[in-house]
Amino acid sequence: MKHTAPQLGASEAPRGFGWVDALVLLALLGLLWSALHFGKGMLVHFDAARAPAVDVSPRQIPYYAGRTLLRMWIAFAFSLCFAIGVGYVAAKSRAARAVILPALDVLQSVPVLGFLSATVAGFMALFPGSLLGVECAAIFAIFTGQVWNMAFGFYHSMVTIPTDMQEAASTYGLGPWQRFRTLELPASAHSLIWNSMMSFGGGWFFVAQSEAISVMNRDIQLPGLGSYMAQAIALGDRPAALWAVLAMLALILASDQLVWRPLLAWADKFKIELTESAAPATSWVYDLLRRAYVFQWLGRAVGQPLADALQALRPSRPQGPATRAAARPASRWPLRILGLAAAAWLGLEVLRGLVAAIAAVHGAVTPAMVAHIVGLGGLTLLRVLAMTVLATLVWTPVGVWIGLQPRVARLAQPLAQIGASFPVNMTFPVVVGFFVATHTPMNWGSILLIAMGTQWYILFNVIAGAMAIPNDLKEAARIYGLRRWALWRTLILPAIFPFWVTGACTAAGGAWNASIVAELATWGTATLQADGLGAFIAQATQSGNTPLIITSIAVMSVFVLVMNKLVWRRLYGFAERRFRLD
Repeated sequence: MKHTAPQLGASEAPRGFGWVDALVLLALLGLLWSALHFGKGMLVHFDAARAPAVDVSPRQIPYYAGRTLLRMWIAFAFSLCFAIGVGYVAAKSRAARAVILPALDVLQSVPVLGFLSATVAGFMALFPGSLLGVECAAIFAIFTGQVWNMAFGFYHSMVTIPTDMQEAASTYGLGPWQRFRTLELPASAHSLIWNSMMSFGGGWFFVAQSEAISVMNRDIQLPGLGSYMAQAIALGDRPAALWAVLAMLALILASDQLVWRPLLAWADKFKIELTESAAPATSWVYDLLRRAYVFQWLGRAVGQPLADALQALRPSRPQGPATRAAARPASRWPLRILGLAAAAWLGLEVLRGLVAAIAAVHGAVTPAMVAHIVGLGGLTLLRVLAMTVLATLVWTPVGVWIGLQPRVARLAQPLAQIGASFPVNMTFPVVVGFFVATHTPMNWGSILLIAMGTQWYILFNVIAGAMAIPNDLKEAARIYGLRRWALWRTLILPAIFPFWVTGACTAAGGAWNASIVAELATWGTATLQADGLGAFIAQATQSGNTPLIITSIAVMSVFVLVMNKLVWRRLYGFAERRFRLD
């Protein structure tokens, strides 16, 4: 990773507080006030029988947008912690990996509506009479739309760190925390940020479902941009739908400028390369924050004394290599016992859930009905495979072109985020009318709707893979005169293949989720339905048929688990063995 030697760095003149620091402090205070202002609405009294309807007046959009954005960032914070923690454990422990990866496969396949069906009642019981219960259910639903891609991406980045860098960390005797902080997290930063951008867009994709909840014959609407969209769709109100689209586009562009672009500019220094790119990522916000003195002051006045105090509280460790090696196994026993206890508790809860599910399904679902659901799953599987192949053929060359052209990436990045974040149901005014006018069967048209929601996983990961190609390798390819297919075969395809596997696996898993929205399109009084498992789950959820919900979600989980076991896990192993920067 790129660093400047301390002896070569020019000494900076001492700085003090200036107008930049005042601007940063005002922005931080504004963020704090906004979080408190929009967050207090989560704690009000709630009665499902007398819940107020969503007002589709345009003047309500700023408040609704703030409530939605707060839910999105809370869910993202939990997603980031979960992805880093679970991905780290899976990469470090073979036994944990054997449990975590199949569990992620299954959880990724469970539709957002499935999580809502199982969690709304639980969260409402946890916070009786308070809107916080429904808010937690909505945040959890957004979390399930964000986290899986981030977890898979971070795990893959961990297992593909070059061997020579791992050996260097071992040679210098870095402990687990030092290795994580100085090697593993920086080496994974670029991929993690790109996957975070994609996952945040995935949260937007399902925000309407998470805020306008229709489960168990109950309609619950939270104040937010997603419920505003759902209400506009139900009323067929085109001006309100247009206002919602404009508000969402404004939030996406603001997030790109204020969050994602600065993070990409910051993560550029962690790329594994010997020579620096001629056109590195830039951000006016990042440049502004680098000029702020307040962060240096906080680090020196608060951060460093706190770190010194924590270091003084830690017990001294043996210094010799032999005693350190002997003490390491003993220090791991508490963690192992804690992990076994957590695994036992989780296994017991899963067993209880399975017993309750079997009891609910027993006698209520016939074998013929199960066979019918499996057949519908086969139709949806064909659509998922078609989407994956078409998206790969279309977006792989586009993603490589964007990733290898930093100037193009600056323009294409927000456009790709808009496409990734745009909820499919907001296209229904155009799509439903187009399908009706052209007599397009929904069985074929739903493939387009699924692709509109999930093809972006492939594009974002391919862009990340192309941008992560070390500049020295690109210069070597240029010196040897590699062009066209020779360049793709020897450099580009091997470099982006691990990223493509992550994107294609997540896109395929997300496509099963998207099928619930894409196979049953409604705008006002017009409804188009395809034959598939997604439409079946949507109808079963709306009617509150618990046995059919459980059976259909189980069938979908089995389909995804088998595909991941037979296809994606093998491709992950192949990428890990063959395409590492060693």
